[in-house]
Amino acid sequence: MRFDGWIAGMGTSSGTRIVLGHWQRSPFGAFSDVMLERADGDRLLLAPTRETADFISGTYIFDTARVVPVEVSVTHDAWTVTAGPLDLRFTTGRRGLLGFSLRTVPGALARRPAWSALTDRPARLLLPGVRTRGSAGQGRREWYGARDLLPIRAVSAAYGGADLGAMAPVEPPVRFGFGSAPRNPSATRVTTTVELGPE
Repeated sequence: MRFDGWIAGMGTSSGTRIVLGHWQRSPFGAFSDVMLERADGDRLLLAPTRETADFISGTYIFDTARVVPVEVSVTHDAWTVTAGPLDLRFTTGRRGLLGFSLRTVPGALARRPAWSALTDRPARLLLPGVRTRGSAGQGRREWYGARDLLPIRAVSAAYGGADLGAMAPVEPPVRFGFGSAPRNPSATRVTTTVELGPE
């Protein structure tokens, strides 16, 4: 199963870390989802349908999964996200050398698990906590093929009306799956491939 889109990861000074998945193409059509980990370690999934919530919960680990409307608007460098109780806005900056390098990766190559396996060690060295392949829930395997990287420069987030604080690193790393988002808040264009395990 293949998902093409963006993953944006950011921390807040309250200790809540947020990972947005914004998928233009997927087996479920276009959709977005949000994963949050609070300072106390509680992990929450906000997904737009029961089908996507069940699939994501079967691939990653959460304490709670909620089905809520998830809306994402992108205008130039400004992202606006509404996901049930979460209101999130963030702004991306100019890509650096790594972003320019990733933009040269052809889409057909990014979709190949062998490419993700090859880039796993360099990714770990350049971006501690990040992995491009690993084991997921229910015997599934997963590969990430990155094609762009943009720094996030500003974040405004509130949950249930409570301000989550200023932008901060994704620290400690999130614990939804086998790897974390980069420590420095960023948005990554990615092709994610999930191989289903035995029924």
